[in-house]
Amino acid sequence: MYRKERKIMDDKYISPIGDDWQDLRAEIFTPEEIAECDLKVSIIGELIKARHENGLTQKELEAASGVKQPVIARMERGTTDPQLSTVMRVLASLGKTLAVVPLAQNARQSS
Repeated sequence: MYRKERKIMDDKYISPIGDDWQDLRAEIFTPEEIAECDLKVSIIGELIKARHENGLTQKELEAASGVKQPVIARMERGTTDPQLSTVMRVLASLGKTLAVVPLAQNARQSS
């Protein structure tokens, strides 16, 4: 069987187009950029989860929050960088809020 991969150390295989996503991401982005992206993904993920748990459509969430449905759709797709006040309005209508925690606490929780 022909492999379009080349073998490297410790029997790890690398695709001709590059390493796995985590390695590539670490090469392209700074730790701060990675942390910012991870935070955004986490917040939007929680927003989507809360909307589904509440059984709401984006249109129903628009009525509850006052944030237009196309804006909610762009937030959920990650194609916009919404203002904090917009995120807070949507979260509040879902019975959620944001919390500020020390970075050291976040690091311990993800370990």
